[in-house]
Amino acid sequence: MLVYPSSIDLSSRTLRSLTRQLAARRQEIGTRWRRLPAARQALLALAHLRCGDTYAQLAAGFGIGIATVYRYIREAVKALAALAPSLAEAMKTIRTKAFVILDGTLLPIDRIAADTPYYSGKHKRHGMNVQVLTDPFGRLLWASPALPGSTHDLTAARQHGIIEALADAGLKCWADKAYQGAGGPVRVPFRGRRLKRWKRRHNTTHAKIRCLGERAMATIKGWRLLRKLRCSTNRITNVVKAVLVLYHASA
Repeated sequence: MLVYPSSIDLSSRTLRSLTRQLAARRQEIGTRWRRLPAARQALLALAHLRCGDTYAQLAAGFGIGIATVYRYIREAVKALAALAPSLAEAMKTIRTKAFVILDGTLLPIDRIAADTPYYSGKHKRHGMNVQVLTDPFGRLLWASPALPGSTHDLTAARQHGIIEALADAGLKCWADKAYQGAGGPVRVPFRGRRLKRWKRRHNTTHAKIRCLGERAMATIKGWRLLRKLRCSTNRITNVVKAVLVLYHASA
């Protein structure tokens, strides 16, 4: 296998942050020796999450075995996921915002047609549903645990307690038509083809506000591993949490 130098479009601050977490983890469990130091393990994990490099590619690039790559990445993701805020913890920051934008995204996964719960009829593909809250400028505030792709956005938002949390905080929220019927603080556009002029103007204004939330979706999909997940569906929530923590670390 040929090996060549490459780059990761992340700041050194992100690398240092993950290195500190891994070094603390090693000290906690009493690790004496590893094939890679904490900084190299952090770089390996970032290459996997950000660039989507496979275990075989990373094993060749770092001069270690594929099983070691798997263990190192799983340890890094687990350490990062433990730092991700719950919705209740994130609400402390969210309450200080003028309003938030709620949206859902489908993270594609590698599944066959028999895996019905993961098939999204809207997107016509298998995936995992993740709900995202962003601030008025499109900055990512919180990401939910992953649910099967067949879950409707409104159902997912209710299941995660997002609607209730926003209502308790008295915070306005902009969302798309998928959240029709949410009620409370959630503002959605009018549905229908033949709308009155004032309703069309309302929808235009609503879309201009809501489109800022697409920046968060672009941020999530900037982590190439999330563009096509081939791991167990049970691990996807931790991967999403790890990306959220790294995003905040680099902000």
